[in-house]
Amino acid sequence: MLRCGSIGAVTGLRVAMLDKRREPEAPIGLQRSLGVIGILFLTLSVTSPVSSLFVIVPGMLRIAGSGAIWAMLLASIVCIATAYIYAELSSKWPVAGGEYVMVAQTLGPLPGFVMLGVNVFNNVLFPPAIALGLASVLGVVVPGLPAVPIAVGVIAASTLIAILEIRINAWITGIFLLIELLAVIAVVVLGVSDTVRPLSDLLLNPVMPVQDGLISASPASIGVATSIAIFALNGYGAAVYFGEELHEAPRKIATAIVWAVGVTVLLEGVPIIAALMGAPDLEALITSDDPFGLIVRLRAGDGAANWLSIGVALSIVNAIIACILAASRFFYGTARDKCWGRPIDQWLVAIHPRYNSPWLGTLIVGGAGIACCFVPLDVLLVLSGTGLVAIYVGIALALIAGRRSGVLADAPFKSPFFPLAPGVTLLALAYVIWLNWFDLEEGRLGLLMTGAQILLSILYYQFVLLRRGEWNTDVPVSAEWVPDEAQSFRLRSGGTL
Repeated sequence: MLRCGSIGAVTGLRVAMLDKRREPEAPIGLQRSLGVIGILFLTLSVTSPVSSLFVIVPGMLRIAGSGAIWAMLLASIVCIATAYIYAELSSKWPVAGGEYVMVAQTLGPLPGFVMLGVNVFNNVLFPPAIALGLASVLGVVVPGLPAVPIAVGVIAASTLIAILEIRINAWITGIFLLIELLAVIAVVVLGVSDTVRPLSDLLLNPVMPVQDGLISASPASIGVATSIAIFALNGYGAAVYFGEELHEAPRKIATAIVWAVGVTVLLEGVPIIAALMGAPDLEALITSDDPFGLIVRLRAGDGAANWLSIGVALSIVNAIIACILAASRFFYGTARDKCWGRPIDQWLVAIHPRYNSPWLGTLIVGGAGIACCFVPLDVLLVLSGTGLVAIYVGIALALIAGRRSGVLADAPFKSPFFPLAPGVTLLALAYVIWLNWFDLEEGRLGLLMTGAQILLSILYYQFVLLRRGEWNTDVPVSAEWVPDEAQSFRLRSGGTL
């Protein structure tokens, strides 16, 4: 009996070993090699203040005129509140998956996967959408550039750069950011060098353009411009995608997020004020397709304006590099959570032996971006929907649920004056949804497209993921934070990352 039992035990052991071999190996973790400055460079590159200033803000000026200052101020309050939500949730879960992990850990697997599905569209469609606009920006310097070949070439080059070690990319994006800063400084200096109207007049008597000239800016126009400004300031939450490559991430990531939103507000808000104060012809400025290029051209000539256009083009390239970096980390997280099945999951978690980057995932993201360059820009914008609204709603509810359940009790960073931050965010988003619903040309279609993304995510979750068994997010633990006697936090080693 003893002998038979021994044989049975050995046989069982062999079967277990064979079963273990069939299981996929645990993915190699991302390497922690960044500090707060590196994360800040990467995050600011995603927000891309200069490209937002030159591409998105002109639409605000055409709608609200000098009321755009109030719109930017209101949007800044909303985005700072949302940044504090990101900061607290990221300090608890500084993992590559980002928002979907936060929501899954607080609201449950299904809402988490909905966030994942919406972000798939955001991460894949954004780089080609902005790349297709690059030719029009460079058209000021070199007219007639073909949009699709330029976009394909930029995304291909950006993908190859994104494979490199994350520290190298942090320095590359930092250099690009320096060029962006010079462009902002040029606009500000030229705007305030000969002011035509005081700031007090712009604030107390805002005007907006109509067919016959300028009239007092209406609250409705400022409200619409505010919704645009929220999108222009977006991107500060991207810091969480790089959380697994940040030293002492639970303690430091909140600092990077708060600094990112503050710097973005300054880099977009100050040039708006300077241009409005210094414009010789206010109506010409706020109705121009390129108001900041106009102020530079009037004050410094065509040559300076051309160099400014090149700086804007470089900021767009920088944003594409940073977005591909963030997207590859996002898809790394989804594959670690076994969302797609073999062999896709294995490809997306593959880490380059030299550069410590998810290199196959980066190539896949870049390849998808190149393919999307052949889709008309209008179609890409429709497919993008209003996913940002869904993401912000998700994380605001996640913070509320996490506080109530106690899941966030040990988060190293706490959003101040809770529940003010999620309350402000949800109220602002309700207004944005209302505005979009009554915008029959673009807004309502965007909301419907986001609804379709949510429905598609639910169907995939129900009929694909659940058939494989229970799905949830994997949160690798790199450190455990415990309060010491001084009520600060110290790092206790442990975990896998």
